[in-house]
Parts: sequence; structure tokens; C-alpha cells
Amino acid sequence: MALNFDAINLFDFVVKKGNGVKGLVDSGISEVPELYIQPVHERFNKTNINAAQVVQLPLIDLSGLDGPEHDQVEKALVKAAETFGFFYVMNHGMPIQLLEELKDAAHKFFNQPAEKKSVYLRGVSPSPLVNYGTSFVPEKEKSFEWKDYFSMYYTSDDDALKYWPDHCREVALEYIKTSTKMARRIMKTLLKNVGVEPDDTMAETLMGVKVVNMNFFPICPDPGLTVGIGRHSDIGTITVLLQDDVGGLSIRVQDAGNNDEWLEIPPIPGALLINIGDSLQILSNGKYKSAEHRVRTTSTRSRVSVPFFLNPGPKVILRPLPQVVEKDGKAQYKECLFEDYKNNFFGHAYQGKKALDFVKITSP
Repeated sequence: MALNFDAINLFDFVVKKGNGVKGLVDSGISEVPELYIQPVHERFNKTNINAAQVVQLPLIDLSGLDGPEHDQVEKALVKAAETFGFFYVMNHGMPIQLLEELKDAAHKFFNQPAEKKSVYLRGVSPSPLVNYGTSFVPEKEKSFEWKDYFSMYYTSDDDALKYWPDHCREVALEYIKTSTKMARRIMKTLLKNVGVEPDDTMAETLMGVKVVNMNFFPICPDPGLTVGIGRHSDIGTITVLLQDDVGGLSIRVQDAGNNDEWLEIPPIPGALLINIGDSLQILSNGKYKSAEHRVRTTSTRSRVSVPFFLNPGPKVILRPLPQVVEKDGKAQYKECLFEDYKNNFFGHAYQGKKALDFVKITSP
């Protein structure tokens, strides 16, 4: 029997008690609660998700970096970062079994009773770097996302083994280590293209903060009224994304006439998605593009995704690289601490790529 949310506080049930969206669905609701109904302009409509608007992103074989196709693969990485800001990679070094185990671990975590998950709620979690929650920033949002998440900040193997849940710690650690090697190689290729030869110290500076999120999108009684994740771009340097086979991710692109349209990105079995974050857009002085993206819900199957964010450290000064500014003639962005950029981002509900306005230099 569905709970009567006229009689209980929905915010308390979903956020404070840790039931999340999954708790709503498990309660038997047949309608999307008002708190989750998005403004009309933020909703998905049929034209957003029809077959005509599904796009095939570049699929880049990273094994080519070690062979005679090295130059062609580098060019493909650069072009994808300059245009879509999203691309698939294959032969990325991660066994398919590892990726399947990671998705299984996400399902296992979110299918636990609320009392098992709520021990990781912010403020009570055994570590401030391990958090379970729902939506994006519920305290600041007028309309919630149809999403629960579990976030693990990597500091050391010892901390991960001590604080991360038993059923996902080993597989998440392996995902981090293998993905980090791949992401560093991609970043070095992209920076080399703009005249910068990064060493390991620079790579650690720009991608030293590592965060794995497990996202869960329960089935929704009316996907047309809400969203799984609102439109935004990632704030870090590079994101590695593992999707399941349900799909629902869309990116915003401009056509030849500078008209915006949303294109759905279907998952490819065994491939990973890479996307450029705001930090790399700033570092490259706008040459590489962070991609605005969002996720729809579905009424048929629950969906999981596992993004791995590689971000600068909080005290890293974020600014266009001097080699790029010298070539371009002027900087498009002013400098700021990454910590300040991040705080500004999380201080608001999702607003597309508006976070970049925080550092954008406007012409007089």
C-alpha cells in the first residue's frame, strides 16, 4: 500500500531518513510527487528521445596509441574533445568482468533496506568522504531529480578498505586504478596538442582528487514529468562513465546554424564514455569543450551508472595554461581556486554550463 505523503513530510522521508527515490517507488506510488515534477522547459519530450536524434559518438580504440595508428588516435581524441566533449573508448584496459561486477555492486547497494544505506548519510557517515544521498542539492532545489547516489572519495587504499561498503570496495578500487592510468594518458595527449608536456606531478595536480559515484535511477511512473539528472557539465578535468544497457544519457550540441539540440547517447557494450569537464575547458582556454548533459528516467527498468571524476585539488589555481594564452593572445577565463569554483557549483541547483560564468572574462 502506497504511503500517504499528505500525512508525512516527503522531504524528511526521502532525504533525512535516507529512503531516497527508491523508497518512494518501493512504497507503491503510482504518480510522480509534486516535489519531483520539473518545469516544462526542463522536461524530456518525445522529440528528445526518438530514434532520429540518437547520435553515434566517436568510438576510439585506445590500443592504437601503442601501434602504427598512434597519430590518428591522438587526432581523434583531440577532435572529439574539441567538438562533442564526449567520446567512447574501447580497449581501455578494464576487463568486461570488472565492469559487470561494478554494475552489480551498484544494484546490490541500492537494493539494500533504507536503514543499511542511511548509515552513510552526510553527517552520520563513518567518513566524511563516503556519502549516500538523493537528487543533487535537495536543500536548494525546487524540483528534485529522480536519482539516488553513493559517493566514494579516494584518499588511500587503507581508508577505502576501512570505510567503503564490503560488496563494492574491491571492485571500485580496481576501477579507480585502471581508469586513472587511462585518463592520464588521454589528458597528456590533449595537453600535448596545445603545447604542454605534462609530467606526473602536473597530472596529479590536475587529476589528483578521485571520486567514484554510483547512481541509481528507479523506474518512474511518468518519465515525462521529471528527470534523472538535470542539465549540467562536470566541473573537474575528465570524467570516466560506465553505463548499463538501459540508456537515457543525452548531450547538448550545436548544429551548423548554432541551433542547440539534445542528442541521446546509446550505451555500447564494453565501451566506456569519457567526457571533458569545466576545468579542462578552462585550462585549454576554451579549446576543449565540457559537454552539457542530462539523464532521463524510464518506466520499464531501473538504471545504474558509475561515473569516476578526476578533479584538481581544492587549492589548485584554475586558469588557462600560459602556453595556450600566449598562442591565443588573451585569456578567456580568470584564475580561481578549484575549491571556490566547486563551492559555487554546489551552491546552486543545476544550471547547465552557467558555472563557467564564475570565471568567464567578459569583453568590456
